[in-house]
Amino acid sequence: MIRKLRTRLVLASMLSLFAVLAIIMGGLNLMNYQRIVRDADGVLALLGENGGKFPRIDDNYKWPERGPRYRSRELPFETRYFSVLLDANGNVLETRTDRIAAVDAEEAQSYARAVFESGRTKGFQDIYRYLRLDEEGGVRIVFLDCGRPLTQFQSVLGRSVLISAIGLAAVFLLIVLLSARIVRPIARSYEKQRRFISDAGHEIRTPITIIDADTEILEMECGDNEWLSDIRQQTTRLAELTNDLIFLSRMEEQEKATMIEFPLSDVVSETAASFQGLALTRGKTFEMDVAPMLSMVGNEKQIRQLVSILLDNAMKYSDERGTIRIGLHRQGKAVRLEVRNTTDGISKETLDNMFERFYRGDVSRNSATKGYGIGLSIAKAVGEAHKGKLTAESTDGRTMVITASFPSAYSSGFACSSRRFSAGLVGLSQGKSTQKCRQRRRKCASGILETRPRITLHHTMPMAHQCAMGIVRCYSE
Repeated sequence: MIRKLRTRLVLASMLSLFAVLAIIMGGLNLMNYQRIVRDADGVLALLGENGGKFPRIDDNYKWPERGPRYRSRELPFETRYFSVLLDANGNVLETRTDRIAAVDAEEAQSYARAVFESGRTKGFQDIYRYLRLDEEGGVRIVFLDCGRPLTQFQSVLGRSVLISAIGLAAVFLLIVLLSARIVRPIARSYEKQRRFISDAGHEIRTPITIIDADTEILEMECGDNEWLSDIRQQTTRLAELTNDLIFLSRMEEQEKATMIEFPLSDVVSETAASFQGLALTRGKTFEMDVAPMLSMVGNEKQIRQLVSILLDNAMKYSDERGTIRIGLHRQGKAVRLEVRNTTDGISKETLDNMFERFYRGDVSRNSATKGYGIGLSIAKAVGEAHKGKLTAESTDGRTMVITASFPSAYSSGFACSSRRFSAGLVGLSQGKSTQKCRQRRRKCASGILETRPRITLHHTMPMAHQCAMGIVRCYSE
């Protein structure tokens, strides 16, 4: 949690700084570019008013009111320009290139024809800003050399980008170094909270055990009655809540659990099967669609708990005579577990806060469901520990869908559950290994082979070969 908080702090700071720098540097360079265009258009307008050339400037010349930039006697000598006169069909009538050395008559005519065909009145053609003017004899196009100011603009733009990048890198290093100190008070507070929950949970277990034991003694001496039954129920609920809090604290601490490959399809099917009878007694429809032979690497006990929490939540908050559906399918390189149930109605606020600790959206049914609002928080922690993601959504406001996505292991046609394998119901035969594999299944089913709590897989050879060579160890339930 603290690592995520620190990462978000760094990302938020860098994105904010990037946005500010982009606005400042982008604004400055845009203003610089607009100034270049504005100056060029002013000079072109002055040339256009005098037939594509500068007017004769003397003491009596009446300057247009365009500002001091265009009132310099040096302007005609520091400006490089040329013009081309075309008729209505685009034929060249006149070419003036005496005020520029970088462009000859042929090249000037090529530029003019390109502008004439485009139909635009002004713009850039290569490094030349042009202005199209209609005259009595045809169309005159005046070009102004903007190479020097454009080069300066590009130089300033490049330097500003470089300076911004260096500034971002420097600030990034500073934020990374200082973020640890910034979040340190939060980390200490969170650590104290986690330690308090863990320590308090362990301390509460002792009096709960004593109360439970004393209740049993009273039942033996006085017989069972409603008061003792109520005490037993409440101590059981308190013990469950304490265990859940301790488990959630350990999951959020990201304690490393044993991660092995296990048959996910069988785990989901077996867990879901235990809810079918409950759904039937409550008059609800229970549907199951589990793709076979899907496996994943993780902690099987925790995944069972996650599936159980999602189904229990769907069972509690589905409407009367509602429908509950669980599905497991492959989606690209991941497996997708989906639990959906119909409801009387679900709000966006509930969906947004569903995985928050102790949050319970349906207040009117809190006493009936007998929950603590901590189950989905545990499911989310389990999902994150397995590099998965849990989401909740509702497209119509009447159906809630909780989806859990996990990275999957390979899915093989030879993979099977330990229960089916030990019972001899799944054929792991391939080629010449058929008879030996069947013999090993019979021995496994009769208890002759060594039993283990799960199947041990050797990932580099087919399952049938492992079966024949004795690499696969099975167990009977």
